[in-house]
Amino acid sequence: MIKMQNVSKIFGQTRALKSIDLTIPACLTTVLIGPSGCGKSTILRLIIGLLQADSGSIYFEETKIIPEVVITLRRKMGYVIQGGGLFPHLTAYDNIALMARYMGWDNERIRKRLNELTELTHFPSDGLHRFPVQLSGGQQQRVSLMRALMLDPDVLLLDEPLGALDPMIRADLQVDLKRIFQALGKTVVLVTHDIAEAGFFGNVITLLRDGKILQKGTLEDLVQSPADSFVTCFINAQRSPLEVMRKDF
Repeated sequence: MIKMQNVSKIFGQTRALKSIDLTIPACLTTVLIGPSGCGKSTILRLIIGLLQADSGSIYFEETKIIPEVVITLRRKMGYVIQGGGLFPHLTAYDNIALMARYMGWDNERIRKRLNELTELTHFPSDGLHRFPVQLSGGQQQRVSLMRALMLDPDVLLLDEPLGALDPMIRADLQVDLKRIFQALGKTVVLVTHDIAEAGFFGNVITLLRDGKILQKGTLEDLVQSPADSFVTCFINAQRSPLEVMRKDF
């Protein structure tokens, strides 16, 4: 679905990505994980064309992502940014329908698609006419997801979609998101810093550090056959309190 070849990106004096090669398979969930500043979010922004690589090539469905075609390709991608990115002056309905209206959809087509999405995401239909400030954190994320899915994209890109939520809401949304991914069968690329979340969602996990890919595989691969000492350190640093207690007692 997506291929990156020898891709580098520099911001000032910082090399965010260092000649990486990455293939993202179709119809599976690929998770990008690693510490802050390792290049995870930069990869998503390059794929959707918000940034341009300083070197290398990026392909989406075998089409090279270049400025001349990026708008057309972007309409085949759904993007959920950190924090959701809802427009506060628009209702949930208007946030979700924004791109569909831009594309010229009529009201009946928008209404039908919204009904499908509210059912899929378990969002209350009476919440569609509320503004973001009137919605819970979990409901805001569902609205952001519905907006990303409105045009029925080929690929879904999610940048730390659950990072700002409290643990209980986050756990509920994780279950719902995985159900949605499985139901849709779409290509998903999800960014997180949480190894447990990566293991929960990911068919393939890609661990980055300092703009380089250290290892790619399943969570079992990373735990049992780490390619680098940092892989083990990163996983061990995220042990849960319960795991620590079991070890200590």
